Amino acid sequence: MPVTDYLERNHKLYGDEVALVELNPLIKDRRRTTWKEYELVEPISSSAYRREITWAVFDEKANRVANMLLERGIQRGDRVAILMFNCLEWLPIYFGILKTGAIAVPFNFRFDAKEIQYCANLAEVQIIFFGPEFVGRLESIQEDLSRGRLLIYVGDGCPTFAESYREMVADCSSQAPLIRLEDEDDAAIYFSSGTTGFPKAILHNHESLMQAAQMEQKHHLTSRKDVFLCIPPLYHTGAKFHWMGSLCAGSKAVLLTGTKPEIILDAVSREKCTIVWLLVPWVQDILEALDSGRLKLEDYELSQWRLMHVGAQPVPPSLIRHWKEYFPNHLYDTNYGLSESTGPGCVHLGIENIHKVGAIGIPGYRWECRIVDNDGKDVKQGDVGELLVKGPGLMTCYYNDPEATAQTLVDGWLHTGDMAMQDEDGFYYLVDRKKDVIISGGENIYPVEIENFLNTY
Repeated sequence: MPVTDYLERNHKLYGDEVALVELNPLIKDRRRTTWKEYELVEPISSSAYRREITWAVFDEKANRVANMLLERGIQRGDRVAILMFNCLEWLPIYFGILKTGAIAVPFNFRFDAKEIQYCANLAEVQIIFFGPEFVGRLESIQEDLSRGRLLIYVGDGCPTFAESYREMVADCSSQAPLIRLEDEDDAAIYFSSGTTGFPKAILHNHESLMQAAQMEQKHHLTSRKDVFLCIPPLYHTGAKFHWMGSLCAGSKAVLLTGTKPEIILDAVSREKCTIVWLLVPWVQDILEALDSGRLKLEDYELSQWRLMHVGAQPVPPSLIRHWKEYFPNHLYDTNYGLSESTGPGCVHLGIENIHKVGAIGIPGYRWECRIVDNDGKDVKQGDVGELLVKGPGLMTCYYNDPEATAQTLVDGWLHTGDMAMQDEDGFYYLVDRKKDVIISGGENIYPVEIENFLNTY
């Protein structure tokens, strides 16, 4: 079952209900083309930028995108890229690509022109959807990109080297294309962080996407009453697949631009958000604002906020203890994952295990974990080794890179490159990246151990 089936189900069952809200308190006019020009509007007011769509409109927009792509010759297995900031068009375009049987290829919006060009060539992309913020970058390489590729501009004032998204989809059918998708069909390519050079292209099938949606819904007990606040970029597996819990449940989500503490709390209050995924720096900023008295909880309606979860980096236990002083009734979870494992959740703490703060957790829904030594043998409980994961959300391969695939996927297990240990209760703790080990006097020293020690002061 592909995740597009969830979208069509939500259309039928909850068509008139709000599916997505785009909330941008940083701008008054989204037609501006650079982030530097955006002005802060505090607090969120009627002059801030807010849009919403229902499940019916979401699905119909995705169908228009799919039918437009099919008219342009896109076929099953073709690659179509998205280079956009979070906005109300992002997810309908993504799902429109999936509905054709093509492969959606989200680009990191931090890519410079050379990285865009490299990734477009690596993934053999045929079409690129892009927003106004990227006109300059694409214009500098458009001569190369335009060879055999269609560039589709999503915004006002279409540049001469691209075609207008609005004009292209205006007359397309809003009915679902008659294309059958199977679990094993290729669905999406995500890119590695590129810390060791240019990014790798990570290929996932439809089973991976469905696993991510069902796992997120189960881990956080997402219901139809929940409202998910999504702040991180949708090109990233973390944001996308956390949101898919809302897709699975048929509940509303809010796409928020801005990470200032007052912006986050105001959005939670006004949109009645119940689940919020935060990164460690944002948690620290909120706590600092509360500690200093710059923000006061009584100025916001936060009683409905039930779950705060943190991921994407190690979480200091002291940070969560401090958070619970202000939000004693919050459920808490943290997730571990990689783009190769469909983002966060292959290991997760679990909302019932806050007493184990500091651990990344236990194997997630339908996942298995092991810790092995350099010879691939399981280490003793309590010893440090490389973390391996296995489950239905594993990547198919690194696209066009069989050598890297063979090194990372061995006998169905993904070698994460992360060093971990397991305590006597079965909880996994992240120690550090395998390549970051410091050897001093013949002893292994892991930077995270040093950081944890410093955090005690």
